[in-house]
Amino acid sequence: MSMLIAGIGTAVPPHRISQVDAAEIAKQYSCETAAQERLFLTLYRRAGVEGRNCVVLNKSDGPLDGRQSFYMSSDPTTLDRMRKYEEQAGSLAVAACKAALQDAAIAPGRMTHLVTVSCSGFYAPGFDIGLVKQLPLPSKVARTHIGFMGCQGALNGLRVARAFLDADSSACVLLCALELCSLHHQYGWDADKVVANALFADGAAAVVAINDESTRPHRYRVLASGSTVIDDSEDAMSWRIGNQGFEMSLSPRVPDLICEHLRPWLEDWLKHHGLDLARVGSWAVHPGGPRILSAVSEAMGLDRLALDFSHQVLADHGNMSSPTILFILDRLDKAETPRPCVGLAFGPGLTVEAALLA
Repeated sequence: MSMLIAGIGTAVPPHRISQVDAAEIAKQYSCETAAQERLFLTLYRRAGVEGRNCVVLNKSDGPLDGRQSFYMSSDPTTLDRMRKYEEQAGSLAVAACKAALQDAAIAPGRMTHLVTVSCSGFYAPGFDIGLVKQLPLPSKVARTHIGFMGCQGALNGLRVARAFLDADSSACVLLCALELCSLHHQYGWDADKVVANALFADGAAAVVAINDESTRPHRYRVLASGSTVIDDSEDAMSWRIGNQGFEMSLSPRVPDLICEHLRPWLEDWLKHHGLDLARVGSWAVHPGGPRILSAVSEAMGLDRLALDFSHQVLADHGNMSSPTILFILDRLDKAETPRPCVGLAFGPGLTVEAALLA
């Protein structure tokens, strides 16, 4: 048996803002000098994002009217932000899961396992319980939560789902990755935080996974997962809880670390599975930002077209953290791109997560 992704569903909040409008609003809360303002606008322009959907927006009509959002009215505490997470997370998760179940044509009552992924908020009982009640799922469904793994979290979730399916051939797994990154908008002048503010957004994605050897054209099968921690890189990426939200740090070293370490490890991993780089048909690379995608392209000798879907999702939705790679896989699947596909994402550690799909 092999793990089949029988359905994928995605969801974003209803309200959207262009990158131009977001920059015009956010610069008021970050810049104190004309020089800072010039750099600020440059950082937003170079983020590779054209627009984002965010739960903190009040409305979506008009250029700026009504765009003064939850986090712009004051500098909310982490408690304020977690209350907003609890208020908004459930409905977005339900929408993504319903879309995945519909895509798979599988009833929610068949689910034996539920895997949830999130690093942008906490509450208990969490949105996993909301999914059980609202979809609804069987009350005996086995729940597993993957927390605080960062942008790579959905690939960790696929590994867990595959393990459940390997252990039980009759299992049926629902995986849901959800992030509300906009809740952690940071104030004041700090170039690293401005970059994070310019990139991150909100979204949810879900996958229905089963064991199936039947022929289902253009549906992904997860063949293998891989992971490595890059030496001496603990300071390169972090995600910590502060009094005013969760604080993301991303060192300028990250692209260099990727360029230096990614290819040797990935070549060895692919070789273990009987493949080499020349045989990879398509790539699903998490768009941590344009420099991350450029570093992967440089390390692997890829042209921009090879990562076009990653660039597209970044432009359309921003960096939604863990669900983002499932948005990319959904587009690759619908476009019937060549197989096998390698999925890649990077997280605190600095860690590399990979998935091999055919």
